[in-house]
Amino acid sequence: MLLGSVLKTARRVLAATGLVALAATALPHDAAAQSIDEILSKKKIQVGMLVDVPPFGLMNTEGKPEGYDADVAKLMGKYLGVEVELVPVTGPNRIPYLLTNKVDVLVAVFGITPERAKQVQFSIPYSTIEIQLLGPKKLDIKTLEQTAGKKIAVARASTQDTALTAAVPKTATIMRFDDDATAAQAFLSGQVDLLGSNNIIGTQLAAANPDMGIERKVVLRSQYNGITVRRGSTDFLQWVNTFLYFIKNNGELDAINQKWFKTPLGPLPTF
Repeated sequence: MLLGSVLKTARRVLAATGLVALAATALPHDAAAQSIDEILSKKKIQVGMLVDVPPFGLMNTEGKPEGYDADVAKLMGKYLGVEVELVPVTGPNRIPYLLTNKVDVLVAVFGITPERAKQVQFSIPYSTIEIQLLGPKKLDIKTLEQTAGKKIAVARASTQDTALTAAVPKTATIMRFDDDATAAQAFLSGQVDLLGSNNIIGTQLAAANPDMGIERKVVLRSQYNGITVRRGSTDFLQWVNTFLYFIKNNGELDAINQKWFKTPLGPLPTF
């Protein structure tokens, strides 16, 4: 049961964070831009968030959304002086929800990429996920060059697949699976030596399988997540960026990170 739960969480986390290829979806290109005045006038902001990617988002015992993203969203509402409505979304439907006006904004573990920026606009980063190569402690690997001759499980067309394909020696075998949960299962069952994943899944797998001594071997890259608005929402995006700049500098964002990840907030880039 524990293995099944971990694998189910792995599937949800990695799909939700955008570490797998996105399916083509017909989306409106003329979605109405959102202004700060519209939000202030209706005295409420509807925030789309994932609720199956702990600790970024989850449902509490009362059936209400909570987590890192929920706290950021509530802080947005506090500074805007409006009510916050948290709207659960999924990885595949978060852009459609935004572009069809079901939500005003997304605070939903959404990795910033040029491809996504064709459909939506991103704020400066407010959180990050680390893409990693994971392995058992007994396996002495500190560099990608040391993966020569090893088998590595990844989800097909994922960020980790792309990163590893470009960097590992030719004698390393990358085994591509249909989804991240299946890749994790192959790793846990010993079919492969290593797993391309992220820090959230790595922590969960390590906790659920202490005898394996699962640890981070190599950091592949960092995925920076942005708060997301509809294209053309210039003044609203400016407010969001100002808000993030302010709470990063006054310590409130660090406090949220400490609450949910038990570590200080690391450096976040700007653009």
